[in-house]
Amino acid sequence: MHSKAINTLVSIPTDHVVLEGMLELPENAAGVVLFAHGSGSSRHSPRNNFVAEVLRRTGTGTLLFDLLTSREESVYETRFDIPLLTGRLLAATRWARQYEATRALPIGYFGASTGAAAALRAAAELPATVVAVVSRGGRPDLAGEEALGRVQAPTLLLVGGLDGVVIGLNRMAHGLLAGPKELVIVPGATHLFEEPGTLEEVAAQAAGWFKKYLGAG
Repeated sequence: MHSKAINTLVSIPTDHVVLEGMLELPENAAGVVLFAHGSGSSRHSPRNNFVAEVLRRTGTGTLLFDLLTSREESVYETRFDIPLLTGRLLAATRWARQYEATRALPIGYFGASTGAAAALRAAAELPATVVAVVSRGGRPDLAGEEALGRVQAPTLLLVGGLDGVVIGLNRMAHGLLAGPKELVIVPGATHLFEEPGTLEEVAAQAAGWFKKYLGAG
């Protein structure tokens, strides 16, 4: 458990680029959650920042970082390059394992849209490191059957009740996940959870999941 509160801009070195991130740890953080945003988004995503704020209020630290540089983000194909996004998340995880304030903290992932696929693939690669995963309006199917079958971290899949096709894809992925898992359909929510109260529900569910598993970690 890290005692001191921290709020700092960080630089995360990956293959050939350096990614910007914002690390925020409340006092006595029980763990840290790395956010993997969806395509067309960044660490400034208002939805992810809202969820992150709720997590910090419940004692969990957060690291929101850009998975892609602005140049990479402008290339449509790159935004859906799951192996590339996974590699970036793995690099951020290695960074968190070495950074003094986070090296001893249990690690969780929060993935949105394509970021959820990257989170699940990375969790499959690091079964001893990643202790919990939450997916919001995610495309866990893009992680691939082989990776999903190796995910041991307890995984919560949150999907909007009005997000028809994505509900089916999450049901399929849920069936393939190896570890503890839960699929929660948020009534009245579309893909981006823009309807009143729906993002609050996502944040509350995520906070409960991380509190349960990061606390145990």
